[in-house]
Amino acid sequence: MTRKQQRIYAVLLVLAGAVMAAGLTLFALRDTVTFFYTPSDIVGDDVRFIAPARPFRLGGLVVYGTVERQGKTVKFTVTDNLNDIPVTYDGIPPNLFHEGQGIVATGQMNDEGVFVATQLLAKHDENYMPPEVAKALKPRMDTDEHK
Repeated sequence: MTRKQQRIYAVLLVLAGAVMAAGLTLFALRDTVTFFYTPSDIVGDDVRFIAPARPFRLGGLVVYGTVERQGKTVKFTVTDNLNDIPVTYDGIPPNLFHEGQGIVATGQMNDEGVFVATQLLAKHDENYMPPEVAKALKPRMDTDEHK
């Protein structure tokens, strides 16, 4: 075997090892990935790709006048200015959580069509909105209705 053939085999072996390592990493992480959806994604035809009982992230704006506190439980509605999803969170919401604010909630849908959040993330000042929420809301905010 010539030196050139040895180098080619070595490069192919390293590439095969890298592909296998990447494949095994992706396979191991498949259950820990949480997807981000807007209320329109959930209400629309795309709801079929959300596996039952699989956690995902819901992002949007908290609708004014919908926040209800019952002990430790907080109920509110999240919107993307096209569709709304009711949300229930059992716990203490972040200090900056309020109506009209962008949030990202992690949790899953229940049988009644209510999103049961296990974690709430709120913007930390008036100039910040989670990038996923800002990207999802931008096309909807540019419509004539919101100008």
